[in-house]
Amino acid sequence: MEQSFEDILGSLSGIRKTAQELREILLANLVMVGEIPAPTFGENDRMEFVLNRFKEASITKNSVDEVGNGIGILEGKENSGNILVVAHADTVFNTKVDHTIQIQPESVTGAGVADNSLGLAVLSTLPTFLEKLDIELNHNLILMGATRSLGRGDLEGLRFFLSNFEQPIKAGVGIEGVELGRLSHTSIGMKRGEITCRVPEEYDWSRFGDASAILTLNEVINHINEIRLPQRPRTSIVMGSIEGGSSFNTTALKAKLQFEIRSESSRMVQDIHQSMEEIVTEVASQSGDTIHLDIFAQREPGGVSFSHPLIRHTRRIMDQLDIAPRPGPSTSELSAFIDQDIPAITLGLTHGDNVHETNESIEIKPIYTGIAQIIGTLLAIDGGYCEED
Repeated sequence: MEQSFEDILGSLSGIRKTAQELREILLANLVMVGEIPAPTFGENDRMEFVLNRFKEASITKNSVDEVGNGIGILEGKENSGNILVVAHADTVFNTKVDHTIQIQPESVTGAGVADNSLGLAVLSTLPTFLEKLDIELNHNLILMGATRSLGRGDLEGLRFFLSNFEQPIKAGVGIEGVELGRLSHTSIGMKRGEITCRVPEEYDWSRFGDASAILTLNEVINHINEIRLPQRPRTSIVMGSIEGGSSFNTTALKAKLQFEIRSESSRMVQDIHQSMEEIVTEVASQSGDTIHLDIFAQREPGGVSFSHPLIRHTRRIMDQLDIAPRPGPSTSELSAFIDQDIPAITLGLTHGDNVHETNESIEIKPIYTGIAQIIGTLLAIDGGYCEED
């Protein structure tokens, strides 16, 4: 007999308790995967770890595809469709960063532990959770560690899989380490890129103190700040990182700005991109420096509505677990599902601090609630409660 949705809600406290009982296994997987560096385009070692966990869980259908995604398929009782659960494997840290993971009684600290080593560890441990809970879904459950997600990766791993997987996917669930309560169901329009300024090699250095790539980049930034942004549709330009120069007494020959244009309107994103192109051309002509604007990632707005059954039932699951939902748009793996018209959400597992710093940290106790939320959502999808009429 199939579970009613009320039965699913009633099972959540037991699922959370079981997740807590498997604490040592989960934390061991988190330490092992977290201490493997995985910069974008360099996730191979992590994928080997994930596949080994799948094999230990007796998942016979496991593989690495052409772009390095690690995939395991838990076959359902009815084999009637597919649910895809994905966690991106890459982090923002290169191989030179110390990836040692430190476990305290209440927290875990280390580079990349929040984004997204925890998500990948939970994905790797999910077969163990389901076995312990004696849960067998009707649908096939596809577990995927996605490569090439961040930065210049532009979700290439997930995009490749969705474009080449020949069977229909009922729904998608993205797992992120933080923040518990995250309920992303729409994607905003976005373009991500860099503006690089270089002082020409033939510059006349007799012009004392007159040249600096930093000063040129500052002029570009001043012009960008003059772009008028509407309140509706909501639009912003995020200047995420600036770097340039090498020392106190050396003129900066190169400077770089990393940015994102974000808007609810794809037209507005394009208009701002065009304005930035014109700014770069103007400042380059005035300064004589070489300025290059490079867009390497973009998203289209879209997603399912707040009233969609997938979102409505996930909210009820969160409410049952005393999780305060934080709906909001995302530029995560969700947008790849949207491009393929697959209903999907992105959920967070716990609370964290210092994200994208080497002392990134997460709280342990809320993780069990986050796992119960994920499994409850999978049960709701599998039971047909998240489909539109």
